[in-house]
Amino acid sequence: MCARESDRSPLTLLSEANPHPSPLKLGLLGGSFNPIHNAHLTIARLVRDQLRLDQVLFIPTGDPPHKRDGSLAPAKDRYEMVRLAIAGTPSFQLSDIEIQRSGKSYSIDTVRELQRQFGSSAELYFLIGLDAFLDLPNWKEPLELLQACRFVIVPRPGQSFRSLAHMPLLPALDAHTLTQLDAGTLSQLDIAMPSCSDIICLPIPPSSISSSEIRQRIRQRTGQANVLPPPVESYILQHRLYQEDCDRTNI
Repeated sequence: MCARESDRSPLTLLSEANPHPSPLKLGLLGGSFNPIHNAHLTIARLVRDQLRLDQVLFIPTGDPPHKRDGSLAPAKDRYEMVRLAIAGTPSFQLSDIEIQRSGKSYSIDTVRELQRQFGSSAELYFLIGLDAFLDLPNWKEPLELLQACRFVIVPRPGQSFRSLAHMPLLPALDAHTLTQLDAGTLSQLDIAMPSCSDIICLPIPPSSISSSEIRQRIRQRTGQANVLPPPVESYILQHRLYQEDCDRTNI
C-alpha cells in the first residue's frame, strides 16, 4: 500500500525526486547546529554551487545519552531551528535520521542508511571542516567512510591545509599545492585515494562565526549582528534557549 504524500518525510520525497538518469549528487552537512547560523548556510551554498550538488541534506545530531548541562538545546529545538533556517531554499533539505536513532550515533551508520534510502547510484558528498577531518582516524570505521562517500573539506579558522601532509590516511601530498590552498590561489584540490572516493579540498573563505560564541552572546543578552537567520533568532528568544538557567532549555 502506498503512503499518502502527506505521510512521507522530506527525506523520502527527496529520494523519489530525481527522475533524470544522471546520479543524484547529495551533500551531507551534519552537526549539532546549536544553533544553526549564517556561516552554516553560506558553506552549504558555496559547496553546492561549486560542486553542482543537487541537494544539501542537513542532519542535526540527536540528544546525547547523558546530558551534561544546558549548553546543548534539545534535539527537537535544534531540528526546528534548522527547518526555519532552510525554509524557502528547495535545494536544502532536512533529515531527522540521527535524532530518531537511539544511543550513540556514528557517521558510518548514517551514511549506510542514506545509501539504502537513496540507492547505490547516488553520489554522497560529506561536508566537513578541516579540524574535524584531521580527527577522522579516530572515528568509527574511517576507511569505510572514505569508500562510501566523497569528503569535502572546508577551511576552519586557525587551521591549515598543510596539516593534511601529516595525515596517515592520505597519500603523499605536495607541500606547495597545500600552501596554494591556504593562500587561496588554488580554487580546488582533488586528492585521489586508492580504492576510495576522491577527497575534495575547497578553500572557501573561513568564517569566524561559532555556535559557542553565539550562545555566550545570547546569555549576555548582546546583539547577534546578523549572524543568525531572523526566524532562528526569534525562535531562540521565544523558547528562551541558551539561558544561564538550565531549566529554561528544558534540559
